[in-house]
Formats: sequence, structure tokens, C-alpha cells
Amino acid sequence: MNKRIESFKYAFRGIVLVLKSEKNMLIHLIISILVLICGILFQISTTEWMICLLCFGLVFSTEMINTAIETLVDLVSPNHHKLAGKAKDIAAGAVLVAAIFAAITGLIIFIPKGLALLNLFL
Repeated sequence: MNKRIESFKYAFRGIVLVLKSEKNMLIHLIISILVLICGILFQISTTEWMICLLCFGLVFSTEMINTAIETLVDLVSPNHHKLAGKAKDIAAGAVLVAAIFAAITGLIIFIPKGLALLNLFL
């Protein structure tokens, strides 16, 4: 049981390390907080909440995997190497793809609600 508890401790430490060291993770967190606030204000449905939460998880996870890959590549290849750069670029591209699709998903959910609110004032 202690090993299981230890594994959670290490996992949480990894989350804290990424939040402290990666500017992009902080940006993702701030955007997620804004989406949470908008979700509360617009009273989005349970299904929309689940989709938003899946998007948060996807973006946070890919950012953490990207950070892990970059850290490992820097360890094994401290000098610039074409393949090391390729691995880092691909990992960063994965984060970008996740973030773009999360943003599109957010727009699909929130634009109609924003337009409906705007129509109330016009």
C-alpha cells in the first residue's frame, strides 16, 4: 500500500514541477480557469462540461508528456542533434494539435451561448 501512496506522491510532484517550470502549462491553466468561469456563467450542460474536462485533460496531458520528452532528450543529447530536435518538435506539435482542437471545441460550445446573450441586448 505504501508503494501505491508513494506513486501518487511522485505523480503530484510531477504536476507541480510542470506548473512551476513551464510557462505554457500556466497559460493552459489560466485558459482552463476562464473556461470554467464561462461554463458557470453560461450554465453549460453536463455533456458540455464533460467535453470541456476531456479537453483540459488532453491539453494538460500532452503538455506534460511534451515536457517529459524535452527533459529526457536534453539529458541524453545535451548537444544539438537533428534527431533530438525532431523528437522535441514532434512532441511540441502534439501539444499544439491538442490545444487547437480544444479551442475549436470551446468555440463550438461557447459562441452560440455568447451570441444568444448578445441578442438579448440588441
